[in-house]
Amino acid sequence: MEYLYERIAYLRGLSEGMKIDETSDKGKLLSNIIEVLGDFADAINELNDQQVELDEYVEALDEDLSTVEEELFSEDDEYDYEDDEDDYDYIEVECPHCKEFVYLDESLLEDGEEVLCPSCHEPIEIEIDEDCCCCHGHEQED
Repeated sequence: MEYLYERIAYLRGLSEGMKIDETSDKGKLLSNIIEVLGDFADAINELNDQQVELDEYVEALDEDLSTVEEELFSEDDEYDYEDDEDDYDYIEVECPHCKEFVYLDESLLEDGEEVLCPSCHEPIEIEIDEDCCCCHGHEQED
Protein backbone atom coordinates (compact mmCIF):
# COMPACT_ATOMS: atom_id res chain seq x y z
CA MET A 1 0.00 0.00 0.00
CA GLU A 2 2.95 2.29 0.44
CA TYR A 3 3.33 2.65 -3.32
CA LEU A 4 -0.03 4.49 -3.46
CA TYR A 5 1.15 7.01 -0.89
CA GLU A 6 4.44 7.40 -2.77
CA ARG A 7 2.67 8.05 -6.05
CA ILE A 8 0.33 10.60 -4.47
CA ALA A 9 3.31 12.34 -2.89
CA TYR A 10 4.97 12.36 -6.32
CA LEU A 11 1.86 14.01 -7.84
CA ARG A 12 1.83 16.61 -5.07
CA GLY A 13 5.49 17.31 -5.74
CA LEU A 14 4.83 17.66 -9.46
CA SER A 15 1.99 20.08 -8.91
CA GLU A 16 4.12 22.16 -6.53
CA GLY A 17 7.11 21.99 -8.89
CA MET A 18 4.95 23.19 -11.76
CA LYS A 19 3.99 26.15 -9.59
CA ILE A 20 0.31 25.66 -10.36
CA ASP A 21 -1.75 28.48 -8.95
CA GLU A 22 -4.21 26.88 -6.52
CA THR A 23 -6.46 29.92 -6.75
CA SER A 24 -7.16 29.32 -10.46
CA ASP A 25 -9.91 26.95 -11.57
CA LYS A 26 -7.46 24.38 -12.97
CA GLY A 27 -5.26 24.62 -9.91
CA LYS A 28 -8.22 24.03 -7.55
CA LEU A 29 -9.30 21.04 -9.64
CA LEU A 30 -5.84 19.48 -9.65
CA SER A 31 -5.35 20.12 -5.93
CA ASN A 32 -8.71 18.54 -5.07
CA ILE A 33 -8.05 15.53 -7.32
CA ILE A 34 -4.75 14.88 -5.51
CA GLU A 35 -6.52 15.27 -2.15
CA VAL A 36 -9.25 12.80 -3.17
CA LEU A 37 -6.60 10.34 -4.33
CA GLY A 38 -5.09 10.57 -0.84
CA ASP A 39 -8.51 9.82 0.66
CA PHE A 40 -8.85 6.80 -1.64
CA ALA A 41 -5.42 5.55 -0.60
CA ASP A 42 -6.41 5.89 3.09
CA ALA A 43 -9.67 3.99 2.50
CA ILE A 44 -7.91 1.22 0.57
CA ASN A 45 -5.29 0.93 3.30
CA GLU A 46 -8.00 0.66 5.97
CA LEU A 47 -9.87 -1.99 3.95
CA ASN A 48 -6.66 -3.94 3.51
CA ASP A 49 -6.06 -3.90 7.28
CA GLN A 50 -9.62 -5.08 7.92
CA GLN A 51 -9.23 -7.84 5.32
CA VAL A 52 -6.06 -9.10 6.96
CA GLU A 53 -7.82 -9.12 10.35
CA LEU A 54 -10.83 -10.92 8.86
CA ASP A 55 -8.58 -13.53 7.21
CA GLU A 56 -6.92 -14.23 10.55
CA TYR A 57 -10.31 -14.54 12.26
CA VAL A 58 -11.65 -16.93 9.59
CA GLU A 59 -8.50 -19.02 9.82
CA ALA A 60 -8.93 -19.29 13.60
CA LEU A 61 -12.59 -20.28 13.15
CA ASP A 62 -11.61 -22.88 10.57
CA GLU A 63 -9.08 -24.39 12.96
CA ASP A 64 -11.67 -24.46 15.76
CA LEU A 65 -14.22 -26.06 13.45
CA SER A 66 -11.70 -28.68 12.38
CA THR A 67 -11.12 -29.54 16.03
CA VAL A 68 -14.86 -29.88 16.65
CA GLU A 69 -15.29 -32.00 13.51
CA GLU A 70 -12.50 -34.29 14.63
CA GLU A 71 -14.16 -34.72 18.01
CA LEU A 72 -17.61 -35.36 16.56
CA PHE A 73 -16.70 -37.44 13.57
CA SER A 74 -13.62 -39.31 14.65
CA GLU A 75 -12.97 -42.67 13.01
CA ASP A 76 -13.12 -44.44 16.38
CA ASP A 77 -16.74 -43.46 16.86
CA GLU A 78 -18.09 -44.46 13.45
CA TYR A 79 -21.85 -44.77 13.55
CA ASP A 80 -23.58 -47.57 11.71
CA TYR A 81 -26.74 -46.07 10.29
CA GLU A 82 -27.87 -49.41 8.84
CA ASP A 83 -28.24 -50.88 12.33
CA ASP A 84 -30.21 -47.82 13.36
CA GLU A 85 -32.81 -48.36 10.64
CA ASP A 86 -33.85 -51.63 12.24
CA ASP A 87 -34.70 -49.86 15.50
CA TYR A 88 -37.53 -47.83 13.97
CA ASP A 89 -40.78 -48.88 12.38
CA TYR A 90 -42.10 -46.56 9.70
CA ILE A 91 -45.25 -46.73 7.68
CA GLU A 92 -45.90 -45.10 4.35
CA VAL A 93 -49.03 -42.96 4.16
CA GLU A 94 -50.43 -40.97 1.25
CA CYS A 95 -51.64 -37.51 2.27
CA PRO A 96 -55.31 -37.20 1.26
CA HIS A 97 -54.83 -33.49 0.55
CA CYS A 98 -51.70 -33.22 -1.59
CA LYS A 99 -51.26 -36.93 -2.49
CA GLU A 100 -47.61 -36.91 -1.34
CA PHE A 101 -46.28 -40.03 0.36
CA VAL A 102 -45.18 -39.48 3.95
CA TYR A 103 -43.21 -41.87 6.15
CA LEU A 104 -44.42 -41.87 9.73
CA ASP A 105 -42.87 -43.37 12.82
CA GLU A 106 -45.30 -45.82 14.40
CA SER A 107 -44.69 -44.33 17.82
CA LEU A 108 -46.45 -41.14 16.67
CA LEU A 109 -49.54 -43.14 15.90
CA GLU A 110 -49.48 -45.02 19.20
CA ASP A 111 -49.24 -41.74 21.13
CA GLY A 112 -52.35 -40.43 19.34
CA GLU A 113 -50.56 -37.28 18.20
CA GLU A 114 -51.98 -35.29 15.31
CA VAL A 115 -49.76 -35.76 12.27
CA LEU A 116 -49.31 -32.90 9.82
CA CYS A 117 -48.21 -33.45 6.25
CA PRO A 118 -44.76 -31.88 5.77
CA SER A 119 -45.72 -30.78 2.25
CA CYS A 120 -49.13 -29.16 2.65
CA HIS A 121 -49.25 -28.88 6.49
CA GLU A 122 -52.73 -30.38 6.61
CA PRO A 123 -53.61 -33.03 9.22
CA ILE A 124 -53.38 -36.65 8.14
CA GLU A 125 -55.94 -38.89 9.81
CA ILE A 126 -54.80 -42.45 10.43
CA GLU A 127 -57.17 -45.27 11.29
CA ILE A 128 -55.72 -48.19 13.22
CA ASP A 129 -56.72 -51.58 11.80
CA GLU A 130 -55.78 -54.42 14.11
CA ASP A 131 -56.20 -57.03 11.33
CA CYS A 132 -53.73 -55.40 8.94
CA CYS A 133 -50.32 -57.05 9.00
CA CYS A 134 -48.77 -55.28 6.04
CA CYS A 135 -48.38 -51.95 7.81
CA HIS A 136 -47.86 -53.24 11.35
CA GLY A 137 -51.46 -52.62 12.40
CA HIS A 138 -51.82 -49.12 10.94
CA GLU A 139 -53.75 -48.09 7.87
CA GLN A 140 -54.50 -44.78 6.28
CA GLU A 141 -58.11 -43.61 6.40
CA ASP A 142 -59.50 -42.95 2.92
